[in-house]
Amino acid sequence: MSYSFYLVLHILGISLVLLALGGLGLHAINGGTRETNQARGLVAATHGVGMLLILVAGFGMLPKLGLSLGKAAWVHPKLLIWLLLAAAMTVLYRKPSSGKVMWILIPALVAVAGYLAVVKPFGAAGSVQ
Repeated sequence: MSYSFYLVLHILGISLVLLALGGLGLHAINGGTRETNQARGLVAATHGVGMLLILVAGFGMLPKLGLSLGKAAWVHPKLLIWLLLAAAMTVLYRKPSSGKVMWILIPALVAVAGYLAVVKPFGAAGSVQ
């Protein structure tokens, strides 16, 4: 598979995760709970598929950049960010009052992950093949 293929899958995964978290965040801000969310299964599936695509495509891109996990130290903080975004759904369900904070925090985390991916501030930068 090509780098471009993995990149498109990665962006699709990011879109799905943000779609799910945005919808759930708005639901929480409006006073919704886990029990009142009629689209709970759809939101969970969208979030889960998105997280899987992000992970698989992200690791698929590394060899295309000529990198391994050990040579790309910038990947470790990205993994932490995606772990936090994976947990965000649980936080929104367990504490709906966090919706407004998450509305700001989630895009900030994605911006940091994007910065790490573009700038690659630590470790080898690699090149697209």
